[in-house]
Amino acid sequence: MHSKIEEVLRLAVANKASDVHLCFGLTPKMRINGELSEITNIGVVDDGELILSLLSEEQKERFLKEKELDFSVTMDTARFRANIYTQKGLPSCVLRVISDEIPELETLNLPETLKTFTQLRQGFILITGPTGQGKSTTVAAMLNEINKSASTNIVTIEDPVEYIIKPLKSIISQRELGGDTVSFDRALKSALRQDPNVVFVGEMRDLETIQLALTVAETGHLVFSTLHTNSASQTIDRIVDVFPEGSKPQIRIQLASVLSAVVSQRLIPAIRGGRVPAVEILTACAATANTIREGKTFMIDNVIQTGADLGMVSLEMSLARLVKKGLVDEKVAMSYATKPVELQSYLRSLKQDNG
Repeated sequence: MHSKIEEVLRLAVANKASDVHLCFGLTPKMRINGELSEITNIGVVDDGELILSLLSEEQKERFLKEKELDFSVTMDTARFRANIYTQKGLPSCVLRVISDEIPELETLNLPETLKTFTQLRQGFILITGPTGQGKSTTVAAMLNEINKSASTNIVTIEDPVEYIIKPLKSIISQRELGGDTVSFDRALKSALRQDPNVVFVGEMRDLETIQLALTVAETGHLVFSTLHTNSASQTIDRIVDVFPEGSKPQIRIQLASVLSAVVSQRLIPAIRGGRVPAVEILTACAATANTIREGKTFMIDNVIQTGADLGMVSLEMSLARLVKKGLVDEKVAMSYATKPVELQSYLRSLKQDNG
């Protein structure tokens, strides 16, 4: 790795940045609390070899052939999940900063319900949300909670491996696409022969991976995965829509029988700096299963609103609670709400309770 790139990455870690952008012809930038800022003392990235210095010779060959590549970078202070790509024929790279330490669930300001999901012996748990909203951190914290509390065999399939989970009570096998396996579906088929208790599929990208993940959950394992979707209802639609029309009724039945929870999260700018998560949670119950089986995902929001005693929470209720706790400004919360009128109603109700 070139010394200039190393300096950029160290600055990102020191400033608690979430991402680093290296674009040919521009000064490096880092994202802090959701906002991009320039790293002015490094100068313009005017040499493609600076960016390519992040790659091994084998990775460089793959990148020059495929024009883009996911990989990981390790330094003494942190790890980075990286994507290198070409634009206008020149290399650019984005690196996500990953802490050496896996945070405790309690320190992430996440609902206590998430800890109960780690105590399940089987099922299908989906952590969803847009890029950069903390999905990987949430999954790592949940897997490490299992690692600390139970003697299990945990197999992860990632592209690339992000948080390194150190074995405590559990066996941990972390497999990276490209280095340890050629594809998610091949690794999932193999995982069934590895005596797993818990399987984490880094991302469900295609029909075969989704089908295999459902099958692994159906055969008595606890499966975690992530999706780039904005809500529980959108997550269910995304999974079902991947399949051909004739297969959809069977997939709805299969998904309804194995789904334990969908957690959709956003990171919201906090009053005191940094960001805190707002989450929508859908949990398994008869109403959830019926809604999925019957293809009535438009009713998922109603299921969530009436399922508070089962640990369910809407995004708007989560935002209202953050405002009530003094963690998030009311105007900021309103800007993140998908149903502002509903959020206003929750806020009025919480204020009346305080009164």
